Amino acid sequence: MKKFIIVCTAVVMFAAGWLFLASRIGMNFQWESLQKTSVETFTAVDGKTILVDQGQGMEPFEIRGVNLGSGIPGHFATDYAIDKETYLQWFDQIQAMGANCIRVYTLLQDDFYNAFWEYNKDREQPLYLIHGLWVNDYTLFSHRDAYDPDFMNTMIQDSRTLVDIIHGNKRFSLGEGLGSGSYNHDISPWVLGYILGVEWEDTTVAYTDHMQDHNNQYHGKYMTTTEEASPFEAMLAQVGDKIIEYETQTYKSQRLISFANWPTTDPLEWDSLVEYYFRKFEQVNVEHIQTTERFLSGQFASYHVYPYYPDYYGFMDVMGIEVENKRQFTNSEGVFNSYRAYLTTLNQYHTMPVVIAEFGVPTSRGRAQSDRNTNRAQGGMSEADQADALKTYYEDIMAAECAGSIVFTWQDEWFKRTWNTMAYTDLNKTPYWSDYQTNEQFFGLLTFDPGKEKSVCYVDGDVNEWTEADQVQQTATPFGQLSLSYRYDEKFFYLYINKENYNPEVDKLWIPIDTTPKTGSTRCDGIARSFERPADFVLILDGTENSRLIVQKRYEALRAMYSHRVYFEDAYLNEPAKDTSEFVDIRLMLQIPDDPHEELANTKTDIAQTYDTGHLRYGNANPDSPDFDSLADFMIDGDHIEIRLPWSLLNFLNPSEMMIHDDYYEHYGIEGLKIDEIYAGVGLAADGTTPIPMTAMPLQGWGRYPTSHPRLKQGYYALQDIWAGK
Repeated sequence: MKKFIIVCTAVVMFAAGWLFLASRIGMNFQWESLQKTSVETFTAVDGKTILVDQGQGMEPFEIRGVNLGSGIPGHFATDYAIDKETYLQWFDQIQAMGANCIRVYTLLQDDFYNAFWEYNKDREQPLYLIHGLWVNDYTLFSHRDAYDPDFMNTMIQDSRTLVDIIHGNKRFSLGEGLGSGSYNHDISPWVLGYILGVEWEDTTVAYTDHMQDHNNQYHGKYMTTTEEASPFEAMLAQVGDKIIEYETQTYKSQRLISFANWPTTDPLEWDSLVEYYFRKFEQVNVEHIQTTERFLSGQFASYHVYPYYPDYYGFMDVMGIEVENKRQFTNSEGVFNSYRAYLTTLNQYHTMPVVIAEFGVPTSRGRAQSDRNTNRAQGGMSEADQADALKTYYEDIMAAECAGSIVFTWQDEWFKRTWNTMAYTDLNKTPYWSDYQTNEQFFGLLTFDPGKEKSVCYVDGDVNEWTEADQVQQTATPFGQLSLSYRYDEKFFYLYINKENYNPEVDKLWIPIDTTPKTGSTRCDGIARSFERPADFVLILDGTENSRLIVQKRYEALRAMYSHRVYFEDAYLNEPAKDTSEFVDIRLMLQIPDDPHEELANTKTDIAQTYDTGHLRYGNANPDSPDFDSLADFMIDGDHIEIRLPWSLLNFLNPSEMMIHDDYYEHYGIEGLKIDEIYAGVGLAADGTTPIPMTAMPLQGWGRYPTSHPRLKQGYYALQDIWAGK
């Protein structure tokens, strides 16, 4: 009996140990692989063409893809909160759009892989997958070079995990920051290939090349470097070689390989001024990474390319890269299409297929960068603008003879941040509200509007949704009755004004808004009437073209964060008075110089440019309306005026908890201040000089439980017209 117990214990311990190793490093025994006599692949590369066997032998295949993130409202990406049913619905919508593949960036929870297997298993025309291999941001931006164990070794280990996952041979948690579950479905028949890595930080590449200058060569079974390779490129070759080797030996299977890249580290040679001014000082050249005869599938080059970044695209016509036959990139109006010229130059440089693995524009109200050539900006574009841009993007990519394209991205993601707004919000609470000023949240073809089924209000001229309970102020004036109502949701603060016999060309309205008890003014320079309470903002309704929101100078976030670059002074050495009557335009910082051609030619001084985000746009903001304008801020219909203001335009740090910006000059920066009400009022410019009355508007946050409902944007249908012919 004792021997039996010992034997049983040994067997249990061996099984537990084997399961542990299988879950961590993919050591499940593969009987199917042992039965295979040769390596199998259904993908290949012929020159600059990608080939895929879809049942009729290897045929040319144009990648028409959609990048898929892992975030939904109320959750960070690393919560992995998207369930199997949602994935199945999305896959169906994506394929109905005409896309033939999706791309994911990192290892996800098992719901994704289970849904992908279920979606494809009985489908004659499958939806393919290109899988990414992520590099942790902390590692990428730390003091480590790429040969550090936390960098290269982690990539190699994660690549083996990735291979095990797509072959349905992984169990248990993958570790902190990654997905988890039981990965027991083999989805490898539908995985086209891998894009390894991320948009490389140029300083990390340069640091690696400096610290590892002796490691500039790698010669493996499947990938090898040329003599011209850099240490960073040799590291990539080693990672690529190891993932091919592991999949070949373990599963006798191969698929396409690519390394992520972007213009910041492209292999092209630019003018020295571009190098200096835009810090274009490093290259990652995949032409220095070659495959051996043992690798059957092939390699392609992948780039994330947007027209507005980097800014030096706009200088291709005056410096740097010589563009052959420039006229072919110039339209009838003489506008140079720098985006198409860049793509063409990039594709002509490579001997392998080139896939534009990210392209797109955001439909945010806020903007971070502008493109002066193609008018495709990083923000400040409506959903109709996005649809037009996606069409022209695709035309440019195809005209450049690239092998495929992957639009960025499928869904809007509330948790994301942008460099020019991230200081203005609580980064720990971003998933719980929709910040229309932050462009990175709105690249999606699928958006999430507030409300479980519909929003609490639509700025469209139809005021039936407004009730007496929403009204907080009613005033009798010599020019008729004037009333003010309010509502709010996870994205906007809404106002409804009813002005008897309203004439927008004649009647100018002033709406003072008091958010913070710390500062504000009862006067505003240029406005004859005073306010009953110290106001922090004044909304000026002056017809359909000249309406805007202005902010008291003391409460101007741009001044608090960027005074050196915008005003050439230190705001904290000359702080505005708490009750100053000077109100200023609300602007966002942009990452471009005022006049780049003159700037680059004559000087190397960084001149800031800003974007006027306080200007209010007139239009119909109801998605169900035929004249829908997603950027519309206000609408007038007879005596009715509806207005919506993004929370961050009113300096809310986190509306889910009703936190606003505290006084910048008390804290030397942005700190939070909790409030439970704001005050506002409305007055006519023509109604004498009496103070405009202001009324309390109670506010209550929604915490970690925002409501939302999905909606396909116009860009979805624009791509469907091209890709599916519908």
